[in-house]
Amino acid sequence: MTIARVIAEQNGEVIHCAPESTVQEAARLLAENRIGAVPVLENGKVVGIFSERDLLYCVARDAAVGLLHDVRKVMTGPAITVGPDTDALEALALMTRRRIRHLPVIENDEMIAFVSIGDLVKYRMGQIEGEAKAMREYITTA
Repeated sequence: MTIARVIAEQNGEVIHCAPESTVQEAARLLAENRIGAVPVLENGKVVGIFSERDLLYCVARDAAVGLLHDVRKVMTGPAITVGPDTDALEALALMTRRRIRHLPVIENDEMIAFVSIGDLVKYRMGQIEGEAKAMREYITTA
C-alpha cells in the first residue's frame, strides 16, 4: 500500500498558507477548516508546516503579540516529506519516529497532497477490515 493509494481518495485541494501570513491568519485557517496543520508554501514549494503545536508554543512564549508574528517565525521547518511511492506503513513509522502528524506528499518538486496520520490509519484500518471479511468468508465456505 503506497501513499498514492491513500491520496487517490482525497479531493486534491490542500489548504495552505504563506510564510508571511500572520499566526492569527493561519490559526483562523485551522479553525475554519477544522484541521490540525497546514503546509507553508513559498513560490509553490513547501518550506514548512504550521500546526496547532506551533500555535500553542508561540502563544505560550509570546502571549497575544505572538499572533502578529509571521508564520515563518514559528512554523516547523524544513518540512519532512514523502513521495507518492512511499509505503504507507513506512510513512507511519516515520511519523512515529519524528513525532509528527502531517506529511506533505512531493512529486517532481511539487506538493501534490498533504496526509495526516489519521488518513493513513483510516486507510490501513479499511484494509484490515477487508482482509478480515475475506478470511471469514473463506473459513465459512471451506
